Amino acid sequence: MPFEWNAETYDALPLPHVAWGQRVLDRMRLTGTERVLDAGCGTGRDAAALLERLPEIDLVGVDASSQMIDAARERLGSRATLIVADLTQPLPIEPVDAVMSVAAFHWITDHDLLFRNLAASVRPGGRLTSDCGGQGQVAILDQALVTVTGKPKQYIRFAGIDDTEAALRAGGWQVESVRLRPDPLRLEDPDLLETYLATVMLGAYLDKMPAEEHRPFVRAVREAMPEPVIDYVRLEIDAIRT
Repeated sequence: MPFEWNAETYDALPLPHVAWGQRVLDRMRLTGTERVLDAGCGTGRDAAALLERLPEIDLVGVDASSQMIDAARERLGSRATLIVADLTQPLPIEPVDAVMSVAAFHWITDHDLLFRNLAASVRPGGRLTSDCGGQGQVAILDQALVTVTGKPKQYIRFAGIDDTEAALRAGGWQVESVRLRPDPLRLEDPDLLETYLATVMLGAYLDKMPAEEHRPFVRAVREAMPEPVIDYVRLEIDAIRT
């Protein structure tokens, strides 16, 4: 995680992440008594939805952002164990039966390391059910960033199907399904689009700028976008720990 998040602003936005999380939960095959890791748990929104469905789940949430973990603690209270930790480092947790993750893995550029590290915390036969940005995502934003900065979006990895399947197998997972699903988000209100860009898409850029440069930079990116669309492409993964 290259920067800290504004968890309060993030949670107040009209995030498509809510629907992504519901789809992840729908694909999980849980009886309700498992120990589950939410990898990149953010503000705890998806963890709370899981606990609404299955309140006896033993839930562990991990995120690299302390602000996100603080927000998750406020939301979940004592219903989950929440830890600030890096998903590319050995996780300070007992083994789990399943891993869920929503909108997190694209922030990690080394997926070979990511999947190996997750496998080390999962019992054999445990499931990985996840969603993240995939190949082709935010092409419109990239076009704008090239206009404004000369380079496409940095510090992320939007992986494709073949390389994801290879990384999973190398990391100790049996692949059930890996697929790409377009899911564009149109935000016609310029102010809302700028807030969304600043909070969700451009944080690592703004983190390196003086505060007075934030708004002009975000506005320049928004104005350079050929249409007010965040062209999300979701990479959905289902795998089993071997």
